[in-house]
Amino acid sequence: MGNRLTKIYTRTGDDGTTGLGDGSRTPKESARIEAMGAVDELNSTVGLVLAVPDLPLPVVGLLHEVQHDLFDLGGELSIPGHTILGPNHITRLEEALDGFNDQLPPLREFILPSGGPATAACHLARAIARRAERRVWTLTRTETIAETLPRYLNRLSDLLFVLARVLVRHERGSEVLWRHDRGRG
Repeated sequence: MGNRLTKIYTRTGDDGTTGLGDGSRTPKESARIEAMGAVDELNSTVGLVLAVPDLPLPVVGLLHEVQHDLFDLGGELSIPGHTILGPNHITRLEEALDGFNDQLPPLREFILPSGGPATAACHLARAIARRAERRVWTLTRTETIAETLPRYLNRLSDLLFVLARVLVRHERGSEVLWRHDRGRG
């Protein structure tokens, strides 16, 4: 494969538009670009989780696969009508989610996003996954996209929540439970 990017700046976006994968141009504030940007931010935040040393290898392997999926998802968003992710991607997330969740104690209270560096970054990724899902749903109001995209992001946010619970234990921390009764009265 040759060089994909020989020049990083092109000046073509200086007019407030950006190029899509099919060669068309669209406003930088369009719903499609907002969705693509949120997915890119999510992928970067998953990378932030992976930057923490000594993570459990099953988590590392899974998050690397997720990063590839998110890059594909962004690619799918960048080429209207193109499909990359399929139901098997969602099934893989669900199976991983079930496997990790089965190892955790039942959750009886809400937890606050906290913990060590990997745990906190995973909670941040979860919140960004929810935003990316909302941006994709916004896009579906005006354009047709594959139904797998918002479903994938929904499952991914659930998985990131469970992984945060796994990681807080790995970082030898404990979950901070929300106290609904504090300071009232």
